[in-house]
Amino acid sequence: MKDHEILERTRTIVIDAIAQNMHLYGITASAGRLYGLLFFSDKPLTLDEMKEALGMSKTSMSVAVRSLLDLNMVEKVWVKGERKDLYAIKDDWYECFFDYFTIKWQTAIAMNSSAMEKSIAKLQKLIAEPETSEEIREQAFIDIKKLEERLDYYDWQNRLIDSFETKEILNFVPIEKKKD
Repeated sequence: MKDHEILERTRTIVIDAIAQNMHLYGITASAGRLYGLLFFSDKPLTLDEMKEALGMSKTSMSVAVRSLLDLNMVEKVWVKGERKDLYAIKDDWYECFFDYFTIKWQTAIAMNSSAMEKSIAKLQKLIAEPETSEEIREQAFIDIKKLEERLDYYDWQNRLIDSFETKEILNFVPIEKKKD
């Protein structure tokens, strides 16, 4: 086996692993392969170069690039004299991690908190209605308590997210390993 083949096979192993695990991030396997391709590329690539290397349609490639851009895992790069858009992975994996989780968590928290706050308001109106039965009123109080406890949890998650955004989390979990 030639050295070049060994190099390509080792890269393929990593790219395949990345592609298989990208579903954990809500990303398709094809976007994972694209990320792996950009990881090993020694220069930013155009959509056409990526399409050719991965054998994907231009539409699929564009969707994959967009999803990686939205998660701040890939960035558009400017190169003097180049007219086409070029893309490269972001080198700071720690920042990518922070960005990904804060984006995903904030979206989920906002959606769930909003639904719960609206439900609490409706349950409070239901409780206040004189014709509401005692059984329904008791169940509404129980539901409000559950929802308020969950909102407390989301408050904690928001504070955790804040520690990611400010990098305060690194005071507790530093990037460098502690030396024994």
